[in-house]
Amino acid sequence: LLRVKPNIFSYMGTKDKRAITVQEIAVLRITAQRLAHLNKCLMNFKLGNFSYKNHPLKLGELQGNHFTVVLRNITGTDEQIEQAMHSLREIGFINYYGMQRFGTTAVPTYQIGRAILQNNWNEVMDLILKPRPGAEKGYLVKCREEWAKTKDPAAALKKLPVKRCVEGQLLRGLLKYGMKNIISAFGIIPRNNRLMYIHSYQSYVWNNMVSKRIEEYGLRAVPGDLILKGATAVHIEEGDVDNYTIHDVVMPLPGFDVIYPKHKIGEAYKEMLVADNLDINNMRHKIRDYSLSGAYRKIIIRPQNVNWEVVAYDDPKIPLFTTDLDKLEGKPLPVLPTNGKFRALKMEFSLPPSTYATMAIREVLKMDTSIKNQTQLNTTWLR
Repeated sequence: LLRVKPNIFSYMGTKDKRAITVQEIAVLRITAQRLAHLNKCLMNFKLGNFSYKNHPLKLGELQGNHFTVVLRNITGTDEQIEQAMHSLREIGFINYYGMQRFGTTAVPTYQIGRAILQNNWNEVMDLILKPRPGAEKGYLVKCREEWAKTKDPAAALKKLPVKRCVEGQLLRGLLKYGMKNIISAFGIIPRNNRLMYIHSYQSYVWNNMVSKRIEEYGLRAVPGDLILKGATAVHIEEGDVDNYTIHDVVMPLPGFDVIYPKHKIGEAYKEMLVADNLDINNMRHKIRDYSLSGAYRKIIIRPQNVNWEVVAYDDPKIPLFTTDLDKLEGKPLPVLPTNGKFRALKMEFSLPPSTYATMAIREVLKMDTSIKNQTQLNTTWLR
């Protein structure tokens, strides 16, 4: 609507698609009036709270996110809820990467990431384009069938009305560079999307290793674990172990610039990568973009600003709290019955960047938070 290039906008991170979210965005050399004027014609979002600053926003500058989550139709006792929420506040949750990190289709993103790291480009192409089970848009199914039958990028592209998807971009690349040059064809996909695959593989390794670490040594710091001193990781020595708790312990995402724990789990990392035909001591890739330097991530996260209440309600369709936008527009709080048919747990908490609210919620619920399971819950309840 502003008729400007997208790169004049800057922000600190992406937000969930299925949520009501608020975030700061910076726009270069555009007046507040011009932006406010757009509110008349914007669908599903509002702009406001303007101020002028000397700097853009950068990815990675984010201090964290504050969440308000409502779990409806709960059946636990008040005592069970208190116990679960106290545990979340005092102990925290295992800092797993959430299910959304691995995609929602039958081919998990980490498998494509693994193939990139193995330099197995035929496999990359195959995983992205081959027919797959599960619900997909009709035209994608037809495009995949065409590809399986003919291996002809032009014919497969004809079946795609929307060319902006990863499949469409890869097929366009194959058309342009030919089937012998999959690397260049894959390079047509935006860089962030390409890197998402290998980051997903790192996350997959991390999740597996953390499960092993907790299974092996429990929720205490042990000699050989890693902790951060500034940005540098160091091992916990035998004599120092009493100075640390599980909340200090970090685990590495595999890469060429990290060190590994000095106990069994250090070996387990190597074994997992060997099983995937990768060499942990050589995480540099022929193509510089796909070289992984690695990083460190805390095993346990304790959310901040944890609050909760149980509310009763009768109508499953009315909102149970006001959003920031409702507050700006002066909408009153919904009036709720004192003894409604249903109970809901309304909870609030803050998390650092790159931690997943779904994993905090899973800890409270002690149940599966995958999309597949949650959608089934929705439909059975609404019937």
